[in-house]
Amino acid sequence: MTARLQARVIVTPRRGILDPHGRAVLQSLHALGFTEVAEVRVGKYLEIGLRELGRDAAAERVRAMCEQLLANGVIEDFRIDIDEEPR
Repeated sequence: MTARLQARVIVTPRRGILDPHGRAVLQSLHALGFTEVAEVRVGKYLEIGLRELGRDAAAERVRAMCEQLLANGVIEDFRIDIDEEPR
């Protein structure tokens, strides 16, 4: 039997791409006195529960999801972590 898996996907703007949301958060943090913050990148975080797949197959499927829908390959990067889902 194959364990249920959970994929965590983090999508962020690519380096060099304008990130107005990240810039606004940075300015707000500075205004609140958190002047040590040098950079903020704002992206998306997704948790995807998967069934009936091994870890390698799950990684391939989630990568395909990112490339086809979850991330804009022109302006965004993504990273994937896959773990067994706690029961």
